Amino acid sequence: MTRPRAAALLAAAITLLQLAAVPLASPAQASPPTPFTNPVAAQRADPHIFKHTDGYYYFTATVPAYDRIVLRRATTLQGLSSAAEQTIWTKHASGEMGAHIWAPEIHYVNGKWYVYFAAGWSNDIWRIRMYVLENSSANPLTGSWVERGRIVTPNDTFALDATTFEHRGVRYLAWAQSEPGIATNSNLYLAAMSNPWTISGTPVRLSVPTLAWETRGYKVNEGPAIIKRNGRIFMSYSASATDANYCLGLLTASDTANLLSASSWTKTANPVFASFAATSQYGPGHNSFTTSEDGQSDILVYHDRNYQNISGDPLNDPNRRTRLQKLYWNADGTPNFGIPVADGATPVRLRSHNQTTSYIRHWEYRAKLEPNVTNLADSQFRIVPGLTGSGTVSLESANFPGYYLRHKNFELWVERSDGSTLFRNDATFYQRAGLAGSGVSLESVNFAGRYVRHSGGLLYVQAVTSSAYGDATFQLE
Repeated sequence: MTRPRAAALLAAAITLLQLAAVPLASPAQASPPTPFTNPVAAQRADPHIFKHTDGYYYFTATVPAYDRIVLRRATTLQGLSSAAEQTIWTKHASGEMGAHIWAPEIHYVNGKWYVYFAAGWSNDIWRIRMYVLENSSANPLTGSWVERGRIVTPNDTFALDATTFEHRGVRYLAWAQSEPGIATNSNLYLAAMSNPWTISGTPVRLSVPTLAWETRGYKVNEGPAIIKRNGRIFMSYSASATDANYCLGLLTASDTANLLSASSWTKTANPVFASFAATSQYGPGHNSFTTSEDGQSDILVYHDRNYQNISGDPLNDPNRRTRLQKLYWNADGTPNFGIPVADGATPVRLRSHNQTTSYIRHWEYRAKLEPNVTNLADSQFRIVPGLTGSGTVSLESANFPGYYLRHKNFELWVERSDGSTLFRNDATFYQRAGLAGSGVSLESVNFAGRYVRHSGGLLYVQAVTSSAYGDATFQLE
């Protein structure tokens, strides 16, 4: 793990990131860095964040007691960490909606606020169904929440994790449910809606957990979430038991397809987001999507735990935490979730100024410049306070915590810190304004005038003339 660093220096490094960012195009393309400090909220599972036109983010999640629905808001995503939390609804004292209050989501539909959630009965806690609350106030932290009742589905069976989205003038509901005759805990379903609490027509079954990674512990597909980009609709979902086996899968459909035909959707063969021991993140899942404050980056919202082993039923373990990290996009227009990054400051990518589709990445520990880095974490680095002290930065590998970008014989490598003075000097840089006029350049601490630059697809620390300024300049994303 990384050695202790001063909080003030870390804040300064994050500020440098923000100042050096160069705004670029759309959420699905290159875009400025979005620094967060994780976790955002302790003991908050199944997180849902909605960015509204009033300038606020609204955040709700499952609480460990499973007894109420909470809501907070802030003008920034990181601000949700310290925002006041308010209970907007409490479980019934008896009967229906009296137990297991799970997975609330908040949406704004036709001028009103709606919260979708799951609940059991006080005398039958596993009789879980989906319900809807409505609030007509401009600010959902004020006014009254009206119970619109249960969302009725053709099968009166275990059902949860309702989410709603609009596409081409039609509002849809996606959810998870058990179905008689199918030996699974829950499958994914989709239906059109006639109003925000009523489905219409016959639902279509989109996905059944059949793959090995969907059936560990329990046979589960649940927690659908929608993001639309690049002419396609992507539905992420959670699979397997809610311990370290929990992970995200992905369904994809063309945005011109009939969404109510199962054949329109293709399942990705492997999980797209899963436990990652090197960063101490386990069981990432039940995500939602939002966008950054500037609207240029897509943000992945999810929960996980920072330990693998759980004593007893995972549902009784309260320590799932809400986390945020930037969602990146591959050259083919598909989302790249990467890995659940380490707690603390989130990483960035460094894109070449003059080879605009190529990024600094490591390959067998050698630092290179390459396009189309689908193993996203190889191209992600945490810019942290420099190992030599104030006013400098070091670049820590996202997927190899404790490993840093350092020069050795003026070649750039990613290596584990050995704590030596030589290593600290070799792995520390001055973050300068970009030599090419924008972005950033990284000057060696122990070899003044030598900068990180690319040449022939590899990274070096070299002196550069004006003709090579573009080689030594990088845009942070």
